[in-house]
Amino acid sequence: MGMVITAAAAATAAAAATALPDDTASAPTSVVDLAGRAARGALTRARVSASSIGVLINVGVYREHNTFEPAMSALVQKEVGINLDYIADPEPAAGFSFDLMNGACGVLNAVQVGQALLDTGSTERLLITAADVHPGGDADRDTGYPYADLAGALLLERSADPHAGFGPVRHYTADRPTDVEGYLDTDTMGRNGRTTITVRREPGHAERLSAFAASAAADYAQEIGIDLDRTLVIGPSPSPSPSAAPSPSASVSPFPSASASADGAGLRGEPHTAAPVLGYLQAMDGVRRDDHDQILFVSVGAGPSAACALYRPEGW
Repeated sequence: MGMVITAAAAATAAAAATALPDDTASAPTSVVDLAGRAARGALTRARVSASSIGVLINVGVYREHNTFEPAMSALVQKEVGINLDYIADPEPAAGFSFDLMNGACGVLNAVQVGQALLDTGSTERLLITAADVHPGGDADRDTGYPYADLAGALLLERSADPHAGFGPVRHYTADRPTDVEGYLDTDTMGRNGRTTITVRREPGHAERLSAFAASAAADYAQEIGIDLDRTLVIGPSPSPSPSAAPSPSASVSPFPSASASADGAGLRGEPHTAAPVLGYLQAMDGVRRDDHDQILFVSVGAGPSAACALYRPEGW
């Protein structure tokens, strides 16, 4: 049995702000709130309860106040209400959560872990959440911070269809220094360490990451033996810079491709960790299934590192 996406959902800071009272609308965006909204959206679409989730994996990188402890997954688990008392309520699932951070490739890392957990029967349902926010809530004013306040969630289950679900996840690295990195600069942060972050992106990074993503997709297709002409490639978001190269997914041309579009989602900034979820939602909303046999997820980011995973939705 393969592991399939039962439901997916995304949440944006703009949508969250409209749901808040006027006196709290100016509060910093919370990664826990965004991830919780995306998770509840996926559960609602699948028509399943939070108590049926056995494992939650959170893969977001940037979070309010640069929080690292406690694990953000535990806070998201509480926000969603996933089996908060595993001793009193061990059924239908005890509930376990953990963080798994690997930048832009985090979602596909979680997919790989999810395959092992579902294959061994460790859980029946697994929820992946990915969310990034500016640590100080200043994404609109901090021109050096490129990423959107965005969350995504994937609900994964086993399918009785042997032809559906995820194929193997593969990871690729380039033998050169990274063009992109995010870090807390302890030499300059002063008293603002909880509300600042430094994101360094070298000139020409978009072109190099684009070429690297294309190379990873081609290597994966050759290894797995898939026809890219019949494969919808879902890659990262294009860079908003007019002088930047096309998105990594577009660089795989002439193969059919899609990306997580910031414009289409009404975002300010680029999708980061949640990009694969947003790309999947946008692709499934407009894809002509007769034109494709499968989907190929491609993520690329700091390292430089890339991850690829084949996916066949049920019914394709």
